[in-house]
Amino acid sequence: MTGKKAIILLSGGLDSATCLAIAKDMGFECYALSFSYGQRHTVELDRAAEIAKKAGVAAHSVIDINLALWGGSALTDPNIAVPDAGESDGIPVTYVPARNLIFLSFAAAYAEAIGSCDIFIGVNSIDYSGYPDCRKEFIDSFTQTANLATKAADEKWKFKIHAPLQSMSKKEIIRKGTSLGVDYSLTTSCYNPDELGRSCGKCDSCALRKAGFAEAGIPDPTIYS
Repeated sequence: MTGKKAIILLSGGLDSATCLAIAKDMGFECYALSFSYGQRHTVELDRAAEIAKKAGVAAHSVIDINLALWGGSALTDPNIAVPDAGESDGIPVTYVPARNLIFLSFAAAYAEAIGSCDIFIGVNSIDYSGYPDCRKEFIDSFTQTANLATKAADEKWKFKIHAPLQSMSKKEIIRKGTSLGVDYSLTTSCYNPDELGRSCGKCDSCALRKAGFAEAGIPDPTIYS
C-alpha cells in the first residue's frame, strides 16, 4: 500500500469539492468516485465531472446503483416532496437511507484494489441537515469495520477515513476552499434544482449554502431559479 493515492467521494457539491482540494494540497494522487444512485436530479454528476476535470484527478469513476428501487427519500422518490428550509423536524425526508455507508463500502473496495489506504469524505456535523451518516461516531466505526473486512487485517496496514470538514462550519469550509482555489461556481448543493440545473434557493441545503457564503464574506456564485 503506497500511501500516495486517495479515493475522494465526489458528489459535485460544495463540501466534496473542498475535500478534493484538501487532498490535493496534502499531496495525494486523487481518484474521484461519484454515484448515479437513482437520484431524481443528476445535475450533480455533471458538476462532479467538471470539478474532477478541473482538478486534474488521476481518474473519475461513476458507479451505477439504484437506491430508487426502494425509495424512502425525497432525493430518490418523486412522490416525496422536498421541504423548504425549516419545515422538517428530526431527520429530514431528504436523508437517503444508509447512503454514506454504501458509498464508503465502494470506496474501501476501490482503495484496496488500487493500493490506497486513504479515503476522503466531506461529511460535516456542524452546519448540515442532521443526517445520521454524517456523525463522527459513524466514520470512526466504519474505519474499524473496513480494517476488519479487508486484507488490511492480515497484511497489517490500515485504512484512514479522512473527514477534514467534520467540525467546520459552512463559513469555514468556504473560506478554506477559497484559499485552495476551489471554483464554487462549478458546485451544486440544491436538493431540488430545476430542469436547467438552477438551485431552488429554498431547500435546507440551499439555505446552508447561502448563509455560509454570507458569513464568510465571499460572493455566492450560485445561480438560483
